[in-house]
Amino acid sequence: MKKLNKFLKGMAVSAIALTSVNSAFAADPITILINNSPWYGGFEALVEKYEAETGNKVNIDRTPYSGVLEKVRNSVRGDTSPYDLVNLDNGWIIEFYSGGFLTPLTNIDPDFKLSDEIIDNGEAIYWNSEKQWPTKEGGKLMAFSPNGNAHMWYYRSDLIDTPPATYKDILKNCAANHNPPNTYGAVLRGERGNPIRFSFMPHMLTHGGSILKDPKNGDFTITFNSPENLKALNMFLKIHNECSADNPGAIGQGEMIQLVLSGKAAQAGIVIAAQAQMDNPEKSAVVGKINYAQMPYLEGGSPHGVFGSWQMAVPNNISDGRKTAALEFIKYFISEKAQTLYAEAGGIPIHTGVLRGPLATQEKFRWMKPYAAVAENATQVLMYKEGAEVEQIIGLRLNQALIGELTASEALNVAAKEIYNVLAAAGRDTKLGNSLMIK
Repeated sequence: MKKLNKFLKGMAVSAIALTSVNSAFAADPITILINNSPWYGGFEALVEKYEAETGNKVNIDRTPYSGVLEKVRNSVRGDTSPYDLVNLDNGWIIEFYSGGFLTPLTNIDPDFKLSDEIIDNGEAIYWNSEKQWPTKEGGKLMAFSPNGNAHMWYYRSDLIDTPPATYKDILKNCAANHNPPNTYGAVLRGERGNPIRFSFMPHMLTHGGSILKDPKNGDFTITFNSPENLKALNMFLKIHNECSADNPGAIGQGEMIQLVLSGKAAQAGIVIAAQAQMDNPEKSAVVGKINYAQMPYLEGGSPHGVFGSWQMAVPNNISDGRKTAALEFIKYFISEKAQTLYAEAGGIPIHTGVLRGPLATQEKFRWMKPYAAVAENATQVLMYKEGAEVEQIIGLRLNQALIGELTASEALNVAAKEIYNVLAAAGRDTKLGNSLMIK
């Protein structure tokens, strides 16, 4: 009997151990809300690999960009979110961070942390509630990035011998290759709203411009209508008007990418996520002919990158078991092995070990080293609750300057006044400087 009891006790211990092991690998099914984008194919491939390797189930709600924000808002405010991971554009994150709708990842697992090799998108994946600002110092890890998107300068290597660097290079190449309607010298996004606002940001920063004086430290003084921004906008408009296709104010990301793929654009400022299409013979007439550089800058200056990144986060209003399952997927996603697969499938890795590793020496991945240089120095803008409203103001007024409804000075002055009104109404420490002279 003693032997039998000992045997049964041993079996019970073994069963407990087996259950423990299985629970470590058999996570609850998770559902991910994600935008339809140029890098979606890489994400889908990684999810399929995760399911095959772990046996865990992932459901994906692939949604057009215009519908994602409403779905996130509805899901995190309900009794129980249908999503275990929600994807947030960088312009939206403050609403959800400051509103307390998301679970810090270290609340799920206190021992969880990111490798130093993981790109943090200008610290946009952290939230310092005291400062009300996304900063790693004193902040909590709120999310991870499925894609640290930033602009690169795409150029036709069969038409342009030397990687363009300065605006002088860009305009020289434009003059040599602008032969509409057969070829356009350089193309940028000019469509109203986020497209033109995001497209303008690297040009603004490299000219020494800004939207606000020092919002990170609470100074929301309006600087958008500065002489630096006027110079930046004039250069931005010059490229559009002298180098781009007809009706540049209607060119969005899709149109710009198609102009490059069809061989009609000699140069373009495009997010790096589009690189996977360039060597796809089913889509591209310029296979092997597109190369990559950092965004243009002033003579004697330096390039500036701006993240148009996505942050994926765990809602508060789901069970602890679902949160743990979501974190299991995150741990897999950020591993170097998974990030290598992600890159091979067309995604943009957030792991610098991959961006500077063996893959980067292959012709197919010739974009990696230039992108790694951009990602090291890129920053974020609009990292405050009113950012979405500010974006809409800038996106409207810049477009009006491009299509000729306002002069450059008028566009910046009007936008500055409207940004001031938004921030003053929100109780920010803000003031409006002198208006630019109307020219």
